[in-house]
Amino acid sequence: MYHHSTSVAQSAVGFATGVLEPASADRAKDAIVYQRCTWCGTAMYHRLLCPVCQGSELRTERSEGTGTVRHSTVVHRNTPAARNVSLIEMAEGFVVRGRVMGPPIGIHSGDRVRLSTAKDPVRGEPVFQLLDEPYRAWS
Repeated sequence: MYHHSTSVAQSAVGFATGVLEPASADRAKDAIVYQRCTWCGTAMYHRLLCPVCQGSELRTERSEGTGTVRHSTVVHRNTPAARNVSLIEMAEGFVVRGRVMGPPIGIHSGDRVRLSTAKDPVRGEPVFQLLDEPYRAWS
Protein backbone atom coordinates (compact mmCIF):
# COMPACT_ATOMS: atom_id res chain seq x y z
CA MET A 1 0.00 0.00 0.00
CA TYR A 2 1.23 3.46 -0.85
CA HIS A 3 0.61 6.49 1.39
CA HIS A 4 1.67 9.97 0.39
CA SER A 5 1.20 12.70 2.99
CA THR A 6 0.48 15.56 0.56
CA SER A 7 -1.89 13.68 -1.70
CA VAL A 8 -5.67 13.88 -1.31
CA ALA A 9 -6.07 10.36 -2.67
CA GLN A 10 -4.49 7.25 -1.24
CA SER A 11 -3.80 4.26 -3.40
CA ALA A 12 -4.89 0.87 -2.11
CA VAL A 13 -4.38 -1.66 -4.84
CA GLY A 14 -4.71 -5.43 -4.77
CA PHE A 15 -7.38 -7.64 -3.22
CA ALA A 16 -9.05 -4.74 -1.36
CA THR A 17 -6.45 -4.76 1.39
CA GLY A 18 -6.46 -1.64 3.48
CA VAL A 19 -9.52 -0.23 1.74
CA LEU A 20 -11.56 0.19 4.89
CA GLU A 21 -8.81 1.08 7.30
CA PRO A 22 -9.57 4.27 9.23
CA ALA A 23 -8.05 7.55 8.13
CA SER A 24 -5.84 9.56 10.42
CA ALA A 25 -7.60 11.38 13.26
CA ASP A 26 -7.34 14.86 11.74
CA ARG A 27 -8.77 13.78 8.36
CA ALA A 28 -11.55 11.64 9.85
CA LYS A 29 -13.14 14.66 11.55
CA ASP A 30 -13.85 16.68 8.44
CA ALA A 31 -14.07 14.24 5.55
CA ILE A 32 -15.80 11.15 4.25
CA VAL A 33 -13.41 8.63 2.78
CA TYR A 34 -14.74 6.51 -0.09
CA GLN A 35 -13.39 4.05 -2.66
CA ARG A 36 -13.09 4.34 -6.45
CA CYS A 37 -12.58 1.33 -8.71
CA THR A 38 -9.34 1.57 -10.69
CA TRP A 39 -10.86 -0.46 -13.56
CA CYS A 40 -14.22 1.20 -14.26
CA GLY A 41 -14.05 4.37 -12.13
CA THR A 42 -17.18 3.65 -10.05
CA ALA A 43 -17.31 5.49 -6.71
CA MET A 44 -18.63 3.55 -3.69
CA TYR A 45 -18.81 3.81 0.07
CA HIS A 46 -17.43 1.05 2.32
CA ARG A 47 -17.26 -1.79 -0.19
CA LEU A 48 -14.70 -4.54 -0.68
CA LEU A 49 -15.55 -5.17 -4.34
CA CYS A 50 -16.78 -2.87 -7.08
CA PRO A 51 -20.57 -3.35 -7.51
CA VAL A 52 -20.27 -2.78 -11.28
CA CYS A 53 -17.29 -4.85 -12.44
CA GLN A 54 -16.55 -6.85 -9.24
CA GLY A 55 -12.99 -5.55 -9.31
CA SER A 56 -10.97 -5.61 -6.10
CA GLU A 57 -8.48 -2.89 -7.02
CA LEU A 58 -9.99 0.07 -5.19
CA ARG A 59 -8.31 3.38 -4.49
CA THR A 60 -9.27 5.38 -1.40
CA GLU A 61 -10.20 9.03 -1.97
CA ARG A 62 -11.47 11.91 0.16
CA SER A 63 -14.88 13.46 -0.56
CA GLU A 64 -15.36 17.22 -0.84
CA GLY A 65 -18.38 16.89 1.47
CA THR A 66 -21.25 18.27 -0.63
CA GLY A 67 -24.23 16.29 -1.81
CA THR A 68 -27.97 16.11 -2.45
CA VAL A 69 -30.66 14.44 -0.34
CA ARG A 70 -32.13 11.57 -2.38
CA HIS A 71 -34.46 10.20 0.32
CA SER A 72 -35.26 11.17 3.88
CA THR A 73 -37.48 9.55 6.47
CA VAL A 74 -38.41 10.36 10.06
CA VAL A 75 -37.61 7.64 12.62
CA HIS A 76 -39.32 7.45 16.02
CA ARG A 77 -38.07 4.02 17.12
CA ASN A 78 -35.28 3.50 19.69
CA THR A 79 -34.80 7.22 20.20
CA PRO A 80 -36.23 9.70 22.74
CA ALA A 81 -37.06 12.23 20.00
CA ALA A 82 -37.83 11.93 16.31
CA ARG A 83 -34.79 12.01 14.03
CA ASN A 84 -34.23 11.79 10.30
CA VAL A 85 -32.34 9.17 8.36
CA SER A 86 -31.36 10.29 4.87
CA LEU A 87 -29.67 8.87 1.81
CA ILE A 88 -27.24 11.47 0.48
CA GLU A 89 -25.83 11.30 -3.04
CA MET A 90 -22.40 12.88 -2.81
CA ALA A 91 -20.95 15.02 -5.61
CA GLU A 92 -18.39 12.27 -6.35
CA GLY A 93 -21.19 9.82 -7.25
CA PHE A 94 -21.55 7.52 -4.24
CA VAL A 95 -24.48 7.31 -1.82
CA VAL A 96 -24.10 7.43 1.96
CA ARG A 97 -26.61 7.07 4.78
CA GLY A 98 -26.53 9.88 7.31
CA ARG A 99 -28.45 12.44 9.34
CA VAL A 100 -29.30 15.99 8.28
CA MET A 101 -29.44 18.61 11.04
CA GLY A 102 -32.68 20.52 11.37
CA PRO A 103 -36.31 19.67 11.92
CA PRO A 104 -36.87 16.09 10.67
CA ILE A 105 -40.00 17.03 8.76
CA GLY A 106 -38.25 19.95 6.99
CA ILE A 107 -35.80 17.81 4.99
CA HIS A 108 -36.84 16.97 1.44
CA SER A 109 -35.47 15.13 -1.58
CA GLY A 110 -33.36 17.47 -3.69
CA ASP A 111 -32.09 19.59 -0.76
CA ARG A 112 -28.41 20.43 -1.05
CA VAL A 113 -26.28 19.54 1.98
CA ARG A 114 -22.71 19.88 3.21
CA LEU A 115 -20.87 17.55 5.58
CA SER A 116 -20.85 18.91 9.12
CA THR A 117 -19.25 16.03 11.01
CA ALA A 118 -17.95 12.77 9.58
CA LYS A 119 -19.24 10.77 12.57
CA ASP A 120 -22.29 11.15 14.79
CA PRO A 121 -21.02 10.48 18.34
CA VAL A 122 -23.95 8.17 19.14
CA ARG A 123 -24.73 6.34 15.89
CA GLY A 124 -21.42 6.70 14.03
CA GLU A 125 -22.98 7.95 10.79
CA PRO A 126 -22.14 11.20 8.95
CA VAL A 127 -24.01 14.38 9.89
CA PHE A 128 -24.92 16.99 7.26
CA GLN A 129 -26.35 20.52 7.32
CA LEU A 130 -28.67 22.13 4.78
CA LEU A 131 -27.07 24.63 2.41
CA ASP A 132 -30.24 26.44 1.33
CA GLU A 133 -32.10 26.46 4.65
CA PRO A 134 -32.86 30.23 4.81
CA TYR A 135 -34.73 30.05 1.51
CA ARG A 136 -37.07 27.19 2.49
CA ALA A 137 -39.94 29.61 3.37
CA TRP A 138 -39.97 31.03 -0.18
CA SER A 139 -40.44 27.73 -1.99
